[in-house]
Amino acid sequence: MTTTVTVFGSCNMDLVAYAGTAPSRGETVLGREFRTAPGGKGANQALAAAKAGAAVRMVGAVGEDEFGAELRANLADSTVDVSGLRTVPGRSGTAHIVVDDSGDNSIVIVPAANAAVQGLVEGDEALLASSSCVLLQLETPLDGVAEAAAAGRRHGVRVVLTPAPAAPLPAELLSNVDLLVPNEHEAAVLTGHDDPHRALAALLELVPEVVITLGARGSLYGTRQGEVVEVPGFPVRAVDTTAAGDTFVGMLATALGEGVAMPEALRLASAASALSVQRIGASGSMPSRPEIEAFLTSH
Repeated sequence: MTTTVTVFGSCNMDLVAYAGTAPSRGETVLGREFRTAPGGKGANQALAAAKAGAAVRMVGAVGEDEFGAELRANLADSTVDVSGLRTVPGRSGTAHIVVDDSGDNSIVIVPAANAAVQGLVEGDEALLASSSCVLLQLETPLDGVAEAAAAGRRHGVRVVLTPAPAAPLPAELLSNVDLLVPNEHEAAVLTGHDDPHRALAALLELVPEVVITLGARGSLYGTRQGEVVEVPGFPVRAVDTTAAGDTFVGMLATALGEGVAMPEALRLASAASALSVQRIGASGSMPSRPEIEAFLTSH
């Protein structure tokens, strides 16, 4: 069964420098490679869900520059419906990324066109209403994210929020979120607890379901009904963790929309993420559904 996912969120062009180590404050280091690649947490999640087999719509904004045209084309070429992706005056969003030899990254985001996504415009609510899942992140203005979440709730659509970049979340937004998917760092920022189990308990006071991603260690899931599931990760050699979390969420949303039970959906999501970190870049690193299922069969 094909599921329909609508992503309300950001589109950025990733400007990626690869170096042995990331520079400390005031330090300059030599890099070995530079790449540009379409990205943004919203667009990344849209691409990941499309490659996982979902019918995907993208709601957001790009600028009138060459990056905007490339971002739109990249989504359309991956079968993502871009009728909700508007073009606004000025520059498209950019993410300035340094990836070190361990595959870890540090990122500075310049929102640009993404700052225009301050709420729903004509046609957006219809896209949200006809979905099985709405994916949200925090790289666009919070008012718009809250409005999209409220629309999802009005129409009985599952609302999934990735709270990144980590920021305080208003009660109005959280009241319309069904599933929160932070990583360990984001969970700690939101709760003050470094221990994932304590963070999970605190987050479940705010939303009905939570998945905390734990990097190579897998993921931790819990519900207000007391269900707790830990799904181990897959031991692989990471070369670039950019968009690993977005790949995880895209696969997870697709599987849940198909009616896959949460433990198996988390295994699929972990497999997708494990494949992505073995490849360079964001959108180019995301695996197809046959690749994900083949990986699970071999592991």
